[in-house]
This record gives sequence, C-alpha cells and structure tokens, in this order.
Amino acid sequence: MEREPCPYRIVTDAGGAFAMGAIGGSIFSAVKGFRNAPQGQKFPGSLKSIKARAPVYGGNFAAWGCIFSTCDCTLSGLRRKEDMLNPILSGGITGAVLAVRSGRGAMARNFVVGAVLLSIIEGVSLVIQHVAARNMKPVQPQLQMGPPP
Repeated sequence: MEREPCPYRIVTDAGGAFAMGAIGGSIFSAVKGFRNAPQGQKFPGSLKSIKARAPVYGGNFAAWGCIFSTCDCTLSGLRRKEDMLNPILSGGITGAVLAVRSGRGAMARNFVVGAVLLSIIEGVSLVIQHVAARNMKPVQPQLQMGPPP
C-alpha cells in the first residue's frame, strides 16, 4: 500500500491524532466530569469537563502524531526504505523527545516504552496482514468424481 508524500503525511497524521485525542478525551472527560459533579449537576458537570479538557487531550495527541510522523518521514528518507524498523524507532524517538524536559533518564525510559509499544503494534499488524493474506488465497475447486455411468 502506497502512502502519501511526507509533508502531507505529517499534516494528515497530526490532524488525525488531534481528532482521535479530542474524541477519546471527550469520552474520558465526560465520564470524569459526571463522576465528580455534585448530585443534580451531573450533565452540566460532564459538559464543563469536556469543554475544558477535550481540546487539551487533542493537542497532546496531535503533538505526539506530528513528532512521530516527522521522525518516520526522516528515517524513511535517511534509510531509503519503508520497513517495520522506521515506526519502531520513530515511536522511541517520539517518547524521548516528549520527555526531554524531564532529563536523560526519563528520555531513555520513554524511548524504550515508545519503541516497545510500536513494536507490539507493528507485530500485531503483521500477524493480521498474514492471516488476512492467508484467508484471501484463491482455492482451486475440487471436482467430485462419481462412479462412471
């Protein structure tokens, strides 16, 4: 499957990550606001929490998506190939970049966590592709031979 060129991919991934973060953040914030609101104010408390926190979640996801896609495109350009190693390294680099204000130790830990998470995602994706390809193989029909007339 051919992907779009890198400058467009970065913008598209950042926008998709923002949407995913805003939707997921809305759900999470709604539940949290509902639980923390006083009796009789559950629905307004839920909406207030959504308005306050969902854009923040969306922005955090967008930052992650933008950094990840930038690293992925950079590695693809430097290595001149698209394989599973690019997103794995990109996940690690993204984790490290996002932890840069916390020091070298946090950067190293977040690099490992990001790389491991992306390794799991890539591995599951590979298994799903393998299973789907196996199920899509054409099967030659078997002719039923009966007794001769």
